[in-house]
Amino acid sequence: MKILIIEDEIKTAKELKGLIENVDKDLQVIALLHSVSAARQWLAVNPHPDLIFSDIQLGDGLSFDIYRDAAVNVPVIFCTAFDEYAIRAFEINSIDYLLKPIDENMLEQSLHKYQRLKGLFDSTANQHNMNRIAGMLDAGYKKSLLVYFKDKIIPIKTIDINFIHAANGLVHLHTTYGHRYTTQYTMDQLETLLNPWQFFKANRQFIINRETIESVEHYFNRRLFIKITGETPEDIIVSKIKSASFLKWMEQ
Repeated sequence: MKILIIEDEIKTAKELKGLIENVDKDLQVIALLHSVSAARQWLAVNPHPDLIFSDIQLGDGLSFDIYRDAAVNVPVIFCTAFDEYAIRAFEINSIDYLLKPIDENMLEQSLHKYQRLKGLFDSTANQHNMNRIAGMLDAGYKKSLLVYFKDKIIPIKTIDINFIHAANGLVHLHTTYGHRYTTQYTMDQLETLLNPWQFFKANRQFIINRETIESVEHYFNRRLFIKITGETPEDIIVSKIKSASFLKWMEQ
């Protein structure tokens, strides 16, 4: 996998390169670029990489200009010392937003996230599903949800939601990278806001993401037991009434 690093601090760029290559020997950093202008020029004449690690504040401007002007359709992992750009970052091709200093564990999690999303969106074998997903997303469903965490407002991409769980009057978003956030939305509101191709309301307690479903088993009284990636606070059971519609949804 070919990776491009855009970072104006040369020492930091070299350290990130070392971290990346230490995580996986098959990862190849093909260039270190240090400015908006250098990145524009490089991307204009070279084959685009598989993934970009990018700082935001560069010496000659913000890196957001690179992706807007060069029409770069490459996933980006932003690496910055500031959290003020998070919302703008997720409006581009961002799949993650890492706050410096970056360590190996953070890097591994981001690369794992890239591999998961790459498998969903970049496989030509899934072109039909890609077109359907894109069409439904354009129909007005939420691509991200804002959550309040301490004194911050954090955008959570809907594709990163593992499942949603309601308990004790609260609704929690559980992400694929292991975080849990409380949301102000009700389960009924989320059911209408989220892409119905991507999410299914299994019961009053759970809304699940089809991409995290590992298996479906027959359960008591013609119900279904759903196993998804990661731990859940309680078993996910689809009622007898919903079983047929759930299986039909799974085949879409």
